Amino acid sequence: MEFRTLRAFVEVVRQGGFSKAGKVVFATQSTVSKAVKQLEDEIGVPLLDRIGHRSKLTAAGEIVYRRAIRILMERDDLISELGDLRGLDCGILKLGLPPVGSGTLFAKLFAIYRERYPGVDIRLVEYGSERLEEVLLSGEIELAASLLPVSEGFEWQDVKREPLTVVLPVNHELSGCRSLDLPALRDLPLILFETGFALNRVILDACQRHGFEPRVVARSSQIDFIVELAATGMGAAFLPRMIAEQRKHLSIARVPLDEADMDWHIAMIWRRGAYLSHAARAWLDLVACTREDNHASGD
Repeated sequence: MEFRTLRAFVEVVRQGGFSKAGKVVFATQSTVSKAVKQLEDEIGVPLLDRIGHRSKLTAAGEIVYRRAIRILMERDDLISELGDLRGLDCGILKLGLPPVGSGTLFAKLFAIYRERYPGVDIRLVEYGSERLEEVLLSGEIELAASLLPVSEGFEWQDVKREPLTVVLPVNHELSGCRSLDLPALRDLPLILFETGFALNRVILDACQRHGFEPRVVARSSQIDFIVELAATGMGAAFLPRMIAEQRKHLSIARVPLDEADMDWHIAMIWRRGAYLSHAARAWLDLVACTREDNHASGD
């Protein structure tokens, strides 16, 4: 049994098809299909039930998929641990960041990290927090920035906590309020981020606690587009305060959200019990030092 075939099989399941899996593992669809067939021949039972262009895990496939993820995670931990024998003169930092807030929080840290550890290869992926947690559990990355709370399968280190701001058209009747709570927005349509962004979960869970289902009229992964949509009067949007304050749009108003348990609380997370390479620990140390400096300066 080869790591190559296990990785191909895992990606077929995760990506939902052979073609998309091929793009992830940098192989043709035919190569991925042959790798999965080789794994099935070696195990002696079908792992995928192929129905037209769709594939579904068989009972054996579910077992192999769970075990394959663990094997690949252990392999990555082994490589990281052996690589640490060479110290930070070389190595790989496998990091995942969400689109929301990363430029403000992490761009300067990247520059500092690169200057301190020029021999470390930084491999960055960018997804919403929910997708980042998936690839973190699969062992593809070591660290990710995600919104709290996270499941017990992760350990975490605090980065930043910010209240949310409601973004409205400047001429809206609520735009002059000193603050707003969720019940005041009950009848307003909402503009959310794309599926997979943890901020959506924070907002929707809070609406549910208040006993209403919001009317979502648009979704986007682009902050500037969300702001533009709010400016047209399409609906209300929510952004962390520090990000909302950076948008100097003349047609929007930024009103503080006065709501308990709805802060944008971001942290660096990693698999509980996982081995963290020197490169990953150096990143966590840098994040911690920067956070302490910000607190000392009153930020």
